Amino acid sequence: MSKEPFSEVVYSKNVIEFATVANEYCSFIEAVDQFSRKEFITRIQKLFPLLYLKAALLPDPDIEISDEAPEKFVSEDDYNFILHKLEEKLGQFDAYQEVFDPSIQYSEEALEASISENVADIYQDLKDFILSYRIGTLEVMNDALGECRTNFEQYWGQRLVNGLRAIHSLVYGTADLEETEEQEE
Repeated sequence: MSKEPFSEVVYSKNVIEFATVANEYCSFIEAVDQFSRKEFITRIQKLFPLLYLKAALLPDPDIEISDEAPEKFVSEDDYNFILHKLEEKLGQFDAYQEVFDPSIQYSEEALEASISENVADIYQDLKDFILSYRIGTLEVMNDALGECRTNFEQYWGQRLVNGLRAIHSLVYGTADLEETEEQEE
Protein backbone atom coordinates (compact mmCIF):
# COMPACT_ATOMS: atom_id res chain seq x y z
CA MET A 1 0.00 0.00 0.00
CA SER A 2 1.68 3.22 -1.12
CA LYS A 3 1.18 6.55 0.59
CA GLU A 4 0.32 9.76 -1.18
CA PRO A 5 3.28 12.17 -1.13
CA PHE A 6 1.56 14.50 1.33
CA SER A 7 0.05 11.90 3.67
CA GLU A 8 3.17 11.87 5.82
CA VAL A 9 2.81 15.63 6.35
CA VAL A 10 -0.90 15.76 7.21
CA TYR A 11 -0.54 12.86 9.66
CA SER A 12 2.77 13.97 11.14
CA LYS A 13 3.18 14.30 14.89
CA ASN A 14 3.38 18.10 14.78
CA VAL A 15 0.21 18.43 12.70
CA ILE A 16 -1.77 16.04 14.90
CA GLU A 17 -0.62 17.87 18.04
CA PHE A 18 -1.55 21.22 16.48
CA ALA A 19 -4.98 19.90 15.48
CA THR A 20 -5.51 18.65 19.05
CA VAL A 21 -4.64 22.04 20.58
CA ALA A 22 -6.70 23.87 17.91
CA ASN A 23 -9.69 21.67 18.71
CA GLU A 24 -9.27 22.30 22.44
CA TYR A 25 -9.09 26.06 21.78
CA CYS A 26 -12.24 26.06 19.64
CA SER A 27 -14.18 23.94 22.15
CA PHE A 28 -13.12 26.28 24.95
CA ILE A 29 -14.16 29.40 23.04
CA GLU A 30 -17.54 27.86 22.19
CA ALA A 31 -18.10 27.16 25.91
CA VAL A 32 -17.05 30.65 27.09
CA ASP A 33 -20.33 31.11 28.99
CA GLN A 34 -19.41 28.24 31.32
CA PHE A 35 -16.44 30.12 32.80
CA SER A 36 -16.05 33.15 34.98
CA ARG A 37 -14.13 36.03 33.49
CA LYS A 38 -11.09 35.21 35.61
CA GLU A 39 -11.19 31.51 34.63
CA PHE A 40 -11.54 32.48 30.97
CA ILE A 41 -8.59 34.88 31.05
CA THR A 42 -6.28 32.52 32.93
CA ARG A 43 -7.12 29.64 30.59
CA ILE A 44 -6.51 31.77 27.47
CA GLN A 45 -3.22 32.79 29.09
CA LYS A 46 -2.18 29.12 28.93
CA LEU A 47 -3.74 28.23 25.58
CA PHE A 48 -2.20 31.11 23.60
CA PRO A 49 1.47 30.15 24.12
CA LEU A 50 0.72 26.47 23.53
CA LEU A 51 -1.16 27.29 20.35
CA TYR A 52 1.65 29.54 19.17
CA LEU A 53 4.25 26.84 19.80
CA LYS A 54 2.27 24.15 18.01
CA ALA A 55 1.56 26.44 15.03
CA ALA A 56 5.22 27.44 14.79
CA LEU A 57 6.15 23.75 14.51
CA LEU A 58 3.79 23.04 11.60
CA PRO A 59 5.52 21.63 8.53
CA ASP A 60 5.09 23.25 5.15
CA PRO A 61 2.78 21.07 3.04
CA ASP A 62 4.65 19.50 0.15
CA ILE A 63 2.29 20.60 -2.58
CA GLU A 64 -0.93 22.51 -3.05
CA ILE A 65 -3.53 20.20 -4.46
CA SER A 66 -6.43 22.47 -5.31
CA ASP A 67 -6.55 25.81 -7.08
CA GLU A 68 -9.46 26.74 -4.82
CA ALA A 69 -9.09 27.88 -1.21
CA PRO A 70 -10.28 25.41 1.41
CA GLU A 71 -13.96 25.62 2.31
CA LYS A 72 -14.96 28.12 5.00
CA PHE A 73 -17.25 26.77 7.67
CA VAL A 74 -17.44 29.71 10.08
CA SER A 75 -20.00 32.13 8.67
CA GLU A 76 -20.07 35.85 9.42
CA ASP A 77 -23.02 35.21 11.74
CA ASP A 78 -21.08 32.48 13.58
CA TYR A 79 -18.10 34.81 13.93
CA ASN A 80 -20.24 37.68 15.22
CA PHE A 81 -21.99 35.37 17.70
CA ILE A 82 -18.65 34.22 19.13
CA LEU A 83 -17.28 37.78 19.13
CA HIS A 84 -20.31 39.08 21.03
CA LYS A 85 -20.02 36.34 23.67
CA LEU A 86 -16.33 37.17 24.12
CA GLU A 87 -17.00 40.92 24.35
CA GLU A 88 -19.60 40.27 27.05
CA LYS A 89 -17.24 38.00 28.96
CA LEU A 90 -14.34 40.46 28.89
CA GLY A 91 -16.42 43.59 29.43
CA GLN A 92 -14.33 46.61 30.35
CA PHE A 93 -11.16 44.52 30.14
CA ASP A 94 -11.49 43.85 26.42
CA ALA A 95 -9.72 46.91 24.98
CA TYR A 96 -5.97 47.45 25.17
CA GLN A 97 -3.43 49.79 23.61
CA GLU A 98 -1.62 48.20 20.69
CA VAL A 99 2.05 49.01 20.54
CA PHE A 100 3.11 46.93 17.57
CA ASP A 101 1.33 47.35 14.30
CA PRO A 102 3.61 47.71 11.27
CA SER A 103 1.14 50.04 9.56
CA ILE A 104 1.41 52.58 12.39
CA GLN A 105 4.90 51.95 13.70
CA TYR A 106 5.98 55.53 12.98
CA SER A 107 2.72 57.09 14.12
CA GLU A 108 2.50 59.00 17.37
CA GLU A 109 -1.05 57.84 18.01
CA ALA A 110 -1.81 54.67 19.93
CA LEU A 111 -4.07 52.09 18.36
CA GLU A 112 -6.76 50.45 20.47
CA ALA A 113 -7.16 46.72 19.99
CA SER A 114 -9.57 44.12 21.35
CA ILE A 115 -8.74 40.85 23.07
CA SER A 116 -12.13 39.45 22.03
CA GLU A 117 -11.48 40.28 18.39
CA ASN A 118 -8.06 38.62 18.55
CA VAL A 119 -9.56 35.50 20.16
CA ALA A 120 -12.43 35.39 17.63
CA ASP A 121 -10.12 35.87 14.62
CA ILE A 122 -7.95 32.98 15.76
CA TYR A 123 -11.04 30.89 16.47
CA GLN A 124 -12.39 31.47 12.96
CA ASP A 125 -9.24 30.24 11.25
CA LEU A 126 -8.75 27.27 13.58
CA LYS A 127 -12.38 26.16 13.35
CA ASP A 128 -12.22 26.24 9.55
CA PHE A 129 -9.00 24.19 9.75
CA ILE A 130 -10.44 21.64 12.19
CA LEU A 131 -13.64 21.15 10.18
CA SER A 132 -11.65 20.74 6.95
CA TYR A 133 -9.43 18.23 8.69
CA ARG A 134 -12.43 16.23 9.87
CA ILE A 135 -13.44 15.66 6.27
CA GLY A 136 -10.53 13.22 6.19
CA THR A 137 -9.59 13.68 2.54
CA LEU A 138 -5.83 14.01 2.20
CA GLU A 139 -6.09 16.75 -0.41
CA VAL A 140 -8.48 18.83 1.72
CA MET A 141 -6.37 18.27 4.85
CA ASN A 142 -3.20 19.27 3.02
CA ASP A 143 -4.69 22.47 1.62
CA ALA A 144 -6.28 23.39 4.97
CA LEU A 145 -2.91 22.88 6.66
CA GLY A 146 -1.19 25.09 4.12
CA GLU A 147 -3.75 27.86 4.48
CA CYS A 148 -3.74 27.70 8.27
CA ARG A 149 0.05 27.84 8.39
CA THR A 150 0.13 30.81 6.03
CA ASN A 151 -2.56 32.62 8.02
CA PHE A 152 -0.59 32.00 11.22
CA GLU A 153 2.56 33.47 9.67
CA GLN A 154 0.85 36.45 8.09
CA TYR A 155 -2.04 37.28 10.38
CA TRP A 156 -3.21 35.53 13.48
CA GLY A 157 0.19 34.67 14.95
CA GLN A 158 0.81 38.37 15.51
CA ARG A 159 -2.69 38.88 16.88
CA LEU A 160 -2.09 36.01 19.30
CA VAL A 161 1.12 37.48 20.74
CA ASN A 162 -0.39 40.97 20.90
CA GLY A 163 -3.40 39.62 22.78
CA LEU A 164 -1.17 37.60 25.08
CA ARG A 165 0.58 40.77 26.20
CA ALA A 166 -2.79 42.27 27.20
CA ILE A 167 -3.88 39.03 28.88
CA HIS A 168 -0.61 38.87 30.83
CA SER A 169 -1.29 42.37 32.10
CA LEU A 170 -4.77 41.35 33.26
CA VAL A 171 -3.59 38.18 35.00
CA TYR A 172 -0.69 39.81 36.83
CA GLY A 173 -2.11 43.33 37.14
CA THR A 174 -4.16 44.86 39.89
CA ALA A 175 -7.65 44.47 38.40
CA ASP A 176 -10.12 42.42 40.41
CA LEU A 177 -11.66 40.49 37.54
CA GLU A 178 -14.21 38.57 39.64
CA GLU A 179 -15.46 41.54 41.66
CA THR A 180 -15.91 43.69 38.57
CA GLU A 181 -17.75 40.89 36.77
CA GLU A 182 -20.28 40.60 39.61
CA GLN A 183 -20.85 44.37 39.66
CA GLU A 184 -21.55 44.41 35.90
CA GLU A 185 -24.22 41.67 36.06
